[in-house]
Amino acid sequence: MAKREHRIILGLVCTICKNRNYVTTRNKINTEEKLLLKKFCKHCRKVTDHKENEKLK
Repeated sequence: MAKREHRIILGLVCTICKNRNYVTTRNKINTEEKLLLKKFCKHCRKVTDHKENEKLK
């Protein structure tokens, strides 16, 4: 079985309205840089860039 010790839980924050809309995980060994994804923001009502903000847990 695969171990989950290398994965971290983090929040994705909209770069325009600064609301945290998504919670995701990433492998801290394989991807060392911060995430930057284009996702839909329900507050802005359009597709915007979402940055990795903080580690949850």
